Amino acid sequence: MDAGLRYKTLILKTIIVGLGLNSHVDGLSAKELIGDPSFLTQGASEAWWSTPNVELTYQSGKLCTKVVEQTSEPWDAIIGLSDINLQSGVNYNLTVDATGNGTQTIRAIVQEGKEPWTPLTELVETIDPQGANMSSAFSVNQNVEGAQVVFQFGGAPAGDVFCLSEVSLTDGEVERGSTSSSDIALYVNQLGYLPNGPKVATLVHPSLEPVRWSLKTSAGELLANGNTQPFGFDPSSGFDAHQIIFSKFPNSVSNVYLEADGVRSDVFSIKPDLYDNLPVDALSYFYLVRSGIDISREIAGREFGRPAGHAADRATPCLDKSTASKIYNQSWTCSGKLDVSGGWYDAGDFGKYVVNGGIAVAQVLSSYERALYYSGSKSKLINAKLRNDNASGNLPDVLAEAKWQLDFLMRMQVPEGQEYAGMAHHKIHGVEWNGLPLWPHKDPILRSIHRPSTAATLNLAAVTAQAARLFNPYDADYARQLISVSKKAHAAALNTPDLFAPSSGGQYGGGDYDDDDVSDEFYWADVELFISTGDASFLNRIKASKYWSTGVFKPSGIDWRFLAGLARLQLALIPNALPDEDRLFVQRSVLAAADNYIAMQDNEAFGIMFKADEGLGWGSNSSVLQNMVVVASAYDLVKDKRYLNAVRKGMDYILGRNIMGISYVTGYGTRSSQNQHARIFAKNIDPSFPPMPKGALAGGPNSIPADEIAIKELEGCAPQACYIDHHKSFSTNEIAINWNAALSWVSAFLADTSAD
Repeated sequence: MDAGLRYKTLILKTIIVGLGLNSHVDGLSAKELIGDPSFLTQGASEAWWSTPNVELTYQSGKLCTKVVEQTSEPWDAIIGLSDINLQSGVNYNLTVDATGNGTQTIRAIVQEGKEPWTPLTELVETIDPQGANMSSAFSVNQNVEGAQVVFQFGGAPAGDVFCLSEVSLTDGEVERGSTSSSDIALYVNQLGYLPNGPKVATLVHPSLEPVRWSLKTSAGELLANGNTQPFGFDPSSGFDAHQIIFSKFPNSVSNVYLEADGVRSDVFSIKPDLYDNLPVDALSYFYLVRSGIDISREIAGREFGRPAGHAADRATPCLDKSTASKIYNQSWTCSGKLDVSGGWYDAGDFGKYVVNGGIAVAQVLSSYERALYYSGSKSKLINAKLRNDNASGNLPDVLAEAKWQLDFLMRMQVPEGQEYAGMAHHKIHGVEWNGLPLWPHKDPILRSIHRPSTAATLNLAAVTAQAARLFNPYDADYARQLISVSKKAHAAALNTPDLFAPSSGGQYGGGDYDDDDVSDEFYWADVELFISTGDASFLNRIKASKYWSTGVFKPSGIDWRFLAGLARLQLALIPNALPDEDRLFVQRSVLAAADNYIAMQDNEAFGIMFKADEGLGWGSNSSVLQNMVVVASAYDLVKDKRYLNAVRKGMDYILGRNIMGISYVTGYGTRSSQNQHARIFAKNIDPSFPPMPKGALAGGPNSIPADEIAIKELEGCAPQACYIDHHKSFSTNEIAINWNAALSWVSAFLADTSAD
């Protein structure tokens, strides 16, 4: 994925999120969040920290900073105060009084307390001996723990001094909605609902009392009616909301709509085969983003055919020593040129990243494995005919598609005789960013392989161990190759457990996918190797991991950086040699996590399976789907329909029951995302390119927009409204293989359980 969020130039822009939420604030009661805003006591002032190139001195009523040595960039000289907690939907006011002995420019920033240090508000002021007073009002759309107030003054001459006489950060009370009659709207799953499933819609309406609703055919015939259930103010959308529950209507019917207070919903259907086509389209997406092979018009469709992209990946050089030195602080390189052809393009760009490619192929394999054990012969996935080139003909189409990525991942393993033998190179991409639109076979940018990483190596170990047991019935030789690669990678990771990919700001032509905590990757690789081999040594490592007892599932879900939850699901669902008592413990942890996700969903007016009022992050639609994977797994374990219905309601949000009134899956629903950030699928930019394919998932709302158009157009957005269907908005509207893998898993589950 494009790494615009990490550019320093973008990070230092003012991003004031949460203003203008269609709401008002009454009766603000200020509370001071700075321990000693007027610097009256030296003890409280000692909580302030500084970079080594400045000196802090305390005077009664002042905290002064002296520049020891001049630097160039503003962020090279900083003083700050940490451990400030901010709440979603709360108004804050930052005020600063400062003086200087010369004319200096300082930046006062409230920012997140971890990389990439995202600003929540920023003030830039020139100060002099007369002093300056600065203030900023802002709010945030997600809880921020451990925020910082920092002052940047790099560039000031050595010997310069500036003093703070007041730094105040106060809060007020939570905002409440001021929904008007012009805001009334009705949101539904635009694809439809299952006859035997829950049927819930969301009505934005200012009334505190129930509102009468009707379900009607396209001809106006009344099918059902009732009263809404007032929900109250919904901070994730910024509006007052009601829910319409029409689950008791059991019939299959096409082209119906809901109506309330004169407002109609989009037309939808109620039918049992609602999800039959979605997993096929979602999985067929992967063929279209294959690298190194001609994409057949006969298979993919006339518009999507193209020559093989990046054929030169068959002989790819490593980073040049100069660039490697800048990124890794050492002149790393490798011998000769490596064949790293094949695989899937990661996202809107042409990079191929082992860590993101790992979770993507793992979930494609998991969707097949889940169907194998929990749906069996009734599964619509196991024998599904995808639009792909199943060259061997003896593999199920899903496994044939996964093999294209697995072969690439194995090529990324460092050969014997080279430094870091057995480990996996972290990624391959261009040495600089290219533009869009662009055909992959016409990409003019030189591509190079990056240094191995422990995270990539463990991804390789995990997915090849998983794949070995699935391919064994069809190709025993290939299965043996997979498990051999897995064991070799696992041993290499144990030998080099802390070779991390650094963050370089995305300035070298690709995303970083940096991760300096690989405890979860070790846990995942151990789990997959244990399931496939039954070796007790892997079980011992699993039970010794910190994830055995705690911290497996997070509110934000499974992602490429945190894979402990994915490992736990595999351990709970897939037959293995766990002792019965341990298996019960593991399965109970999945049920407990599923219960927590349902509790989140019950507190959301739009049924999103996420704590959306605290903000939505990059690729939020994938996070929502990953939480649904956990709840779906709970259903597979105990067949409690409460879990099944929660997943069905969660998909409503993805397919149109959201404040944007848009389906985030291209080609599904009345209005769907069409203009995702992509170099290949760019018909909206250049008619000679193909359109976005049916079944492609958009990243979704991002509470901290990080691209130019989103920052410009979405300032002050409520969490659900932080989205724009524009090809330049990579922070809200990109495509990615791991996101489509999650969509494939959930849609296949829904198709297989439609009759339950």
